[in-house]
Amino acid sequence: MNLNITKAPFGIRPPVTKPIPEFLIEVKEEGLRELISKHYDKLRTSSISNLFPVDEKDFAQAKVNSADFFIQICGGRAYFNENRGAPQMIGRHAPFRIDANAREVWLELYKPLILELEKSGVTETSLQSFWGYLDIFSLWMINTQ
Repeated sequence: MNLNITKAPFGIRPPVTKPIPEFLIEVKEEGLRELISKHYDKLRTSSISNLFPVDEKDFAQAKVNSADFFIQICGGRAYFNENRGAPQMIGRHAPFRIDANAREVWLELYKPLILELEKSGVTETSLQSFWGYLDIFSLWMINTQ
């Protein structure tokens, strides 16, 4: 599987392709919520933990919000829109200083989780589609050189 991280100059925002519908069909909503929860648990103890809520309740809500976003982006119910309004992710992330290194840490912490999903039977095609989305979408979040 190709879990390469795309490099791009600051401010470049290439077109983003959403994950294929089969990804959510294979992972299911609960599987995607579990993936996001595990990712956040890794983020909490990472070098970019300062970008995430410290308070337990706020941290738990951040997991829900992120899972809602990814379920929606993967073709599931529009939980994010229902609960928080239009995603407008660039604006939502503007208060946080996200540089290329933070993006790379964020992506690297997904890699073992994606490999776990592959071992559990999620197809490489679906996982590659999800990774492709994460890789390019995350370029859009970089707001600090």
